[in-house]
Amino acid sequence: MLSRHLDPIVAIATAPGRGAVGIVRVSGQGIGAFVQALLGSALKPRHASYLPFKGADGQPIDHGLAIHFPGPHSYTGEDVLELQAHGGPVVLQLLLARCLEVARGHLPRLRLAEPGEFTERAFLNDKLDLAQAEAVSDLIEASTEAAARSASRSLTGAFSQQVNELRERMIRLRMLVEATLDFPEEEIDFLQKADATGQLRGICQSLDAVLDRARQGALLREGIKVVLAGQPNVGKSSLLNALAGAELAIVTPIPGTTRDKVSETIQIEGVPLHVIDTAGLRSSDEATDEVERIGIARTWAEIEGADAVLFLHDLTRLGQPGYDAGEREIAARLPPKARVVHVYNKLDAGVQPPAAEPGNRAVALSAKAGTGLDALRQLLLQLAGWHAQPEGVFIARERHVQALRRAAEHLALAQGHAAAADQALDLFAEELRLAHDALGEITGVFTADDLLGEIFSRFCIGK
Repeated sequence: MLSRHLDPIVAIATAPGRGAVGIVRVSGQGIGAFVQALLGSALKPRHASYLPFKGADGQPIDHGLAIHFPGPHSYTGEDVLELQAHGGPVVLQLLLARCLEVARGHLPRLRLAEPGEFTERAFLNDKLDLAQAEAVSDLIEASTEAAARSASRSLTGAFSQQVNELRERMIRLRMLVEATLDFPEEEIDFLQKADATGQLRGICQSLDAVLDRARQGALLREGIKVVLAGQPNVGKSSLLNALAGAELAIVTPIPGTTRDKVSETIQIEGVPLHVIDTAGLRSSDEATDEVERIGIARTWAEIEGADAVLFLHDLTRLGQPGYDAGEREIAARLPPKARVVHVYNKLDAGVQPPAAEPGNRAVALSAKAGTGLDALRQLLLQLAGWHAQPEGVFIARERHVQALRRAAEHLALAQGHAAAADQALDLFAEELRLAHDALGEITGVFTADDLLGEIFSRFCIGK
């Protein structure tokens, strides 16, 4: 354990701003004397005591609840003190300063906690594994109800349990392979008798199921970035307003009304949809001023990073030479890797959309009347790969998905070695080890310190 993790730490554990209740949290080993000096008496473990929080002059800073959680039966696994006071910023800062002042005589190394350090200590003290620790942050940051429920499921260990079960099955299979390697002279074929091939096939099937659910969990966490693109006045802002159910973007018949991007996060079946309305696309020669030209440049930048691009077409203007030329120009500039959905808008005008070209995704709708919006929503979910029900999904991150994919790749190679005529058992055993280690990265069994720093630095201070 790094030396900084031995220092006692303190922080305001509630969000900045005013609130009914605010919490100052202290964590460290052997803080009993500090608690008594700060509060004037010892506290009964895990019982809330109502008392004054006094300053250096003996006058109360506030009255509130104090709770002492002796380690290891605490969130961090260390001794923890929580002071629950009124949630005014000044009050909490005074309590924080008072803790640091008292600590000079009883906890001289007490320092302000870094972002995520309380949860990091919970991980280091085996109160949580790494996937559960990440779920704490994901639960706080959840943007939809489905994401919050899935994060809560991961926090209780549902994801970790499935990963650990896979690792246990791999351990048993690795033992069989190692036994065959260590005792080649034995007449008993350990692998054949134990149906090692069947065990490996079963592990691969279970891993595929976990990977599928992790992909769904990653969608719940990250969402889908959707960019609305097209020429001016095709209805991009109207579609944003229709999807959001609110007047977020200004809609006028004047070309170039939208000069900069307008973003809104909505949800479809619990999946966050980050919709970005952009400036109408046309050539720089047609742009009316420098502001519009900058807006068009930003539109193309957003398109480059989009998970899906809704290319809007105005049904009432199809066939007009100038408009069709603009459509072809935009289509030619779209990135080859872009997942494009052709959206034919203004269906309420009575014009039928053209037949979709082979391989193109297309939907006809009326942003004004709301016709066809459900079809668009389902197409976006399909495009993102969403198919699971949120009740069966645990929250996951991209690093979890990548680790599961690596494990699957190593298991596929192991299957190849097992099926080979020469049965290269040493290579078989090595691929099993690499797959086992990849799964261990998810829960933190094998984790580099720099990865821990990256993960916990994204937490809020006090958590």
